[in-house]
Amino acid sequence: MARKRDAVEINADRFLADLHHLRSFGASGVGKGVVRPAFSKADVAARAWLATRFAKAGLRVEMDPMGNLFGRAQGPSLLLGSHTDSQSEGGWLDGALGVIAALEVARCTSGVSVVSFQDEEGRFGGLTGSSVWSGYCDLMDVDQTVDYDGLSLKQARQSIADMVTGPADPAGFDGFIELHIEQGMTLDAAGEQIGVVTDIVGTREVMVTFEGQQNHAGTTQMHLRKDAFQALSAYNTLLNDRFRNVVTPTTVWTIGHVTLHPNASSIVPGKVTFSVQWRDGDASRLRRMERIVRDTAAEVAQSSDVALEIGPMWELEPTKMDARLRGALETGAEKVAPGKWRNMPSGALHDATNVARLMPVAMLFVPSINGISHAFEEDTDEVDLVAGVEVLAHAVAALRR
Repeated sequence: MARKRDAVEINADRFLADLHHLRSFGASGVGKGVVRPAFSKADVAARAWLATRFAKAGLRVEMDPMGNLFGRAQGPSLLLGSHTDSQSEGGWLDGALGVIAALEVARCTSGVSVVSFQDEEGRFGGLTGSSVWSGYCDLMDVDQTVDYDGLSLKQARQSIADMVTGPADPAGFDGFIELHIEQGMTLDAAGEQIGVVTDIVGTREVMVTFEGQQNHAGTTQMHLRKDAFQALSAYNTLLNDRFRNVVTPTTVWTIGHVTLHPNASSIVPGKVTFSVQWRDGDASRLRRMERIVRDTAAEVAQSSDVALEIGPMWELEPTKMDARLRGALETGAEKVAPGKWRNMPSGALHDATNVARLMPVAMLFVPSINGISHAFEEDTDEVDLVAGVEVLAHAVAALRR
């Protein structure tokens, strides 16, 4: 089945077949779920397969030392794509949609290059591949990062060493567009088909450690305890209360990965380490929230008589989409889905944030059924998937004129 719009012909059957084939690399056996973390055997196999598809489409295949995979067109080009690594328990469309959609558009028109960034999902940090490619992070520094199993990025990169062609020069790309599932309820709840992204929120994240005194849970009286977990509990309550007059309805924050030591039922916890992440579209609000994160931790440490350590802060600034690229997507959305699209912000992080350091960027969303993502149940109606590719093709055709 081919659909021709403004002289750009999209082969929907071919696009969907490739998208489903990519799902076979790391298929979970549960629904359409995928287990394809960065640098895993499934991820490496998927990249090898993508490289063959890029080459068959007439694109020059490049892989940089970080594992970012490019299919480069001849001459100046628009760069399209996303990522193909998944969460440890992920869905089949998160990132993958944007890469396969980009490949389909590149097959149908000239002047389009494709990228699958590596480790967007953060096995070794967060948006790792695009952070290195954009110059935000240095590979030698990031190489020291370890995953939760203690494997370093430098060790993990050995799995793609024989595929590396060398550095991938960003020169020659005059813009980047990323198609992605929404990963939220907005479009699905409204019965809409397309979201044109206005901006991507900024993010801050730190690791916090409270260290008290490990002791016997049966003999240590409550008023004598230096319980690290109770410090975390108090911190969580205070943080929620103190953010109340600072945040907006779209601001979010999360206490996430928690490591409790020694994590035993009959021992007063002596140490807890946990992540604190907060997201908002306003840089000044993010700074105010950071002050509250730090000051509240110091206050709890003092009142609980525990030691405090706060690690380095990982941060990404809010990112506005380029007006020209966004306008082309809006025009395409009105042609493909008249009255069924909207402008909207992205509350999730995306590689486009990093790429914006190098060139103009824009993003496009299609609905997530029931707003579910980062789960095996993640899905989108195939009619909506094809509509997203058609909007992308419309925009590219207008921008390449």
